[in-house]
Amino acid sequence: MATRRGRVAARAKGHRIVSSRFGSAWDSPGFLLWHASLRWQRQMAAALRPIGLTHVQFVLLASTWWLVTHGGQPSQRELADHAGTDVMMTSQVVRALQAKGLVTRQPDEHDPRALRLGLTRRGERVAQLALAAVESADEAYFRAVEDAPRLIGALRAMAGRPQQDGTA
Repeated sequence: MATRRGRVAARAKGHRIVSSRFGSAWDSPGFLLWHASLRWQRQMAAALRPIGLTHVQFVLLASTWWLVTHGGQPSQRELADHAGTDVMMTSQVVRALQAKGLVTRQPDEHDPRALRLGLTRRGERVAQLALAAVESADEAYFRAVEDAPRLIGALRAMAGRPQQDGTA
């Protein structure tokens, strides 16, 4: 046995076995978060499948809806910043949403490099339908949580959004 930074390591079959401070992987908050996130993502995908949206399409459609209803036509960059998504990936997904007839993309009057986004009437209807489906799935998934406000506070802190500022 050898000691490194106070942790015990052993050798088995010629391989070094790194020890952990956790007795089980299921005691690790990161491992649990990973599995909780995977389970939640599967439930979101199942809720959105009948509507014909992927989860990332939903996130960008719902974010577009939010930004449009709270301040006008966002640029693709503003949408990516709001959703926390990569700008190039956002552009590709927005093109797919446009091809589905859900969003519009128009050149910005002041910046010819920028595109301003809007929702079609169909996009508004699909966004509302998808929001209802996701909120219902969220409610079912998080029903197991006894102290939801505490969880929301912890998730805000982990997401780097500790203050409730109304800009969701």
